[in-house]
Amino acid sequence: MNKGFLISIILVFLLILLTAASLFSGSVDIPHDQVLKAILGQPVEKESWSYIVMESRLPQTVTALLCGACLSASGLLLQTAFGNPLAGPSILGITNGASLGVAVVMLASGGVVGMGAAGQDFHVGGFLAVIIGAFLGALAVIMLLFAFSNLIKSSLMLLIVGIMVGYLTTSVVSLLNFLSNADNVHSYVMWGMGSFSDVTRQQLPWFAGACVFGLLCAILLVKPLNALLLGNAYAANLGVNIRLVRNLLLLTTGLLTAIATAFCGPVGFIGLAVPHIARLISGTENHKSLLPVTILTGSAIALLCNIASTLPDNLIIPLNAITPIFGAPVILYIICTQRKG
Repeated sequence: MNKGFLISIILVFLLILLTAASLFSGSVDIPHDQVLKAILGQPVEKESWSYIVMESRLPQTVTALLCGACLSASGLLLQTAFGNPLAGPSILGITNGASLGVAVVMLASGGVVGMGAAGQDFHVGGFLAVIIGAFLGALAVIMLLFAFSNLIKSSLMLLIVGIMVGYLTTSVVSLLNFLSNADNVHSYVMWGMGSFSDVTRQQLPWFAGACVFGLLCAILLVKPLNALLLGNAYAANLGVNIRLVRNLLLLTTGLLTAIATAFCGPVGFIGLAVPHIARLISGTENHKSLLPVTILTGSAIALLCNIASTLPDNLIIPLNAITPIFGAPVILYIICTQRKG
């Protein structure tokens, strides 16, 4: 049996267990049989239990699954495109660009869109505004990075460029915060902490549809991604249109990062660390096996972070206080092994 397929089966089984744990656990103690009844649409002892499961835990679990998949796939695409093991949506400033786009919508436009706990109503116009703002911000940063990649051959220098771009976008966001009113600033700050709980059941179909579309686009790029591993010249000899592939990578990465960032905030480390974890698990660079393992691993780690962020007495730890615990050790390990190599 193919090793990648076997690992994928194991990860799917792990995801089922983590999904069950995410649905059954929470700040409110609900019997497991009542959780199952709520999901199956059967009568539940307390109406509040059904509401908690269907309006909070279920959307939150699905959001974690999809967001983890999107960010990890985006990180893998970037690492392959730039040939840099430290490339990722957050490190290269792409997440910052998406955050800037959201800041323009939420702060400069008067905070029309309530994506956090304070804004529970679903408005299609506001929803599209956040997505478009995040996508344009992420796309602008990626285009800038690709432009610099044609001028700078050093992966380290390109990484520094991405960090500087991130600083610039953060500076603009700080200026918008300064010029905005206190309520809008508070909403944006809460959004910036990261959370899988901000997607409502009404928003979930839109979010899921956009995520699945972006992931399908990434899967369709598997063959040219494998060709890029051999170098641009070799890929061109195989008939790969390098410019077209790069543009498709740009659009796909921008979409995946924008969707995840718009709904869940600027979640750190998942896009950077998960592809390396997937490589260690699968032991291959072949994207035909690596991409599915990366997607499944990203979903599993996002679910772990979601479970770890929920405490008793309705206490929720910000997501970006959890993800570094999983991601930072992996990055330090990669840096040490690269140095030894």
